[in-house]
Amino acid sequence: MSKENLPGLYVHIPFCRSKCPYCDFYSETESSMISAWQSALEQEMLFYRNRFSTFDTLYIGGGTPTVLEGHVLLYLFDQLYRYFHFTADAEITIEANPNDLTGVKLHILNVCGVNRISLGVQSFDEQDLLFLKRRHTVCEAEKALDLIRTYDFSNVSIDLMYGIPGQTIEGWLKTLERAVTFHPGHVSCYQLTVVEETKLWEMQKSAMIKMPDESEGKAFFLTTAQRLEDHGYLHYEITSFASGEKNRSRHNQKYWQHIPYLGLGPSAHSFQHGKRWWNHRSVAKYCHAFAEGKTPVSGAETLTREQLDLESLYLGLRTNSGVELTHLTANRYFDALLPELLKAEYVKIIGQKMVPTKKGFLIADRLPLVLM
Repeated sequence: MSKENLPGLYVHIPFCRSKCPYCDFYSETESSMISAWQSALEQEMLFYRNRFSTFDTLYIGGGTPTVLEGHVLLYLFDQLYRYFHFTADAEITIEANPNDLTGVKLHILNVCGVNRISLGVQSFDEQDLLFLKRRHTVCEAEKALDLIRTYDFSNVSIDLMYGIPGQTIEGWLKTLERAVTFHPGHVSCYQLTVVEETKLWEMQKSAMIKMPDESEGKAFFLTTAQRLEDHGYLHYEITSFASGEKNRSRHNQKYWQHIPYLGLGPSAHSFQHGKRWWNHRSVAKYCHAFAEGKTPVSGAETLTREQLDLESLYLGLRTNSGVELTHLTANRYFDALLPELLKAEYVKIIGQKMVPTKKGFLIADRLPLVLM
């Protein structure tokens, strides 16, 4: 396997101190299962230790990984390095919440080999943070970013969110401008979306809130792209901006390019040899499976060539890498559609690839349906 196609490893930490109303990622606010989860996680590592080759990325996500105590983090990384092999230049990322970070915890992350922090700031506006029910304040986010600067992390990513009820373009621009003053290597900007069965969904259903309409969402997106590009950031995926090629998320690019990855922990997904599988979305079920001598896999699918091609098209149109034209020539509608897509400025041709424009990013979810 070439170095460019080495697999990535994801570990899901299923614990949070509180649950944000918009969040659909699996997590529990009860910490009593941490010890049992640790034990089960080690058993899962043992099960997969010889199934994948050397990893060149490790991503610790959640949940909120930084809610774990320092000794738990040390033990987690000790297990990972004991059971798996990583390249010397592996990208090792951890998601963090601003008010979890202390000098001691950042020192521990350094010791553990973490070289990239993804900080869930979401906004530099107090009202936005209150609406999102984030645990930190603007001041705490700024202090965390200042503290991170004093430690040796090669890349810091700031997560931000727009399209919050009551938020204006002007207010959002202030958040963007404040973010870039910390010179992050990477910025992720997500539109707040309503997912069924979340508290935000209940609030919308009962007319307690009014979400931005499509035209407002478009304005937020285009404003974001323009402002961050003005500051020198490369818009390489719909939600992702990097200050240089080396600061792209190497791990996330594996998902977009169908490169194998292993996911450990409750609700984690894995992909290898055209097969995708996922674990129980429950700490209790995840732990119970091992207690019964079983794996925690709750479902799996083997993708057909057609499904893999469609996914490649869908994922490719979400990035500035685009899609190889040879991937599309077999489509009987493509020759007729391409002039229309070019005229509407949804795509452009660069070399032998069809690459989405900013307008194309806006309809990236619909473009594959048009082409297929």
